[in-house]
Amino acid sequence: MARPRFEVNWKMVDAMLRIQCSGEEIASVLGCSYDTVERSCKAIFSKSFAEYSAEKRKEGKVSLRRMQWKTAESGNVTMQIFLGKNMLGQSDRVQQEVSGPGGAPLESNVQIIVEGV
Repeated sequence: MARPRFEVNWKMVDAMLRIQCSGEEIASVLGCSYDTVERSCKAIFSKSFAEYSAEKRKEGKVSLRRMQWKTAESGNVTMQIFLGKNMLGQSDRVQQEVSGPGGAPLESNVQIIVEGV
């Protein structure tokens, strides 16, 4: 007598993929092997689990970006700064130039000693 077929909870799989869980993590939570998830995916969706998971992970990233954007639009300055740095290439870098009297270059009294030459 064969072992009963394991039913994969695809709603749970989808939710876990949206938060970027790995296939091994998902299989562990479901209580089955990764191979079982892979076989079930091929049987139900006619695609590999890697292809299926890539689609669902993208959905999660879009959802996260949407939430970040809403947070920034609601006036959250921290999120506005984060998005500005990551999406617009902005930075906190401050460039400061130091010069001597009258704008002349600074003189340095650093002496470098090289031994054994």
